[in-house]
Amino acid sequence: MSADRALAAALRAALLEDDAVAALLGARVYDDPPADVVFPYLTLGRLESRPAEASEADAVEHAVTLHVWSRYGGRAEALDLVAAARAAVHNAALDVDGLRLVLLRVQFTDVFRSGDGRTTHGVLRLRAVTETE
Repeated sequence: MSADRALAAALRAALLEDDAVAALLGARVYDDPPADVVFPYLTLGRLESRPAEASEADAVEHAVTLHVWSRYGGRAEALDLVAAARAAVHNAALDVDGLRLVLLRVQFTDVFRSGDGRTTHGVLRLRAVTETE
C-alpha cells in the first residue's frame, strides 16, 4: 500500500472513531460520497506528496485537504464540524499501516458559503510526514 493510501485510510479511521465527529456525522466520512448523500458530511479531498528531503529515512511529506459540507442554514454546523475534525486529527498519533507518522498538523481551516447559495463548505488543510519503519 502506498504512503498516501495508508495515510488516507488512517485519517478516515481516526475521524470515524472520534466521538465528537461521530456525534455530528455518524459514519458520513467519505472518499467519494454517494449520489443521495445526507448532509452534513465530510470528504477526503486532495492529497499531495513529495519526498521529505530533510530526513535520512525514506520519508514523505503529505498535504491533505479535508472538506466538510453542511446545509444547516448558516455557518454554525460547519464551524462545529471543522472544530471536531481538527481536534480529532491535529497532532494525533495515528496508526499508519507500515509507516511511522512523524508529524500531523492542521495548517489552516476555512469556512465559507458554497457557490450554490445553500451549502456551507469547510476546508481543513493538513500537513503530515511519514517514514518507513
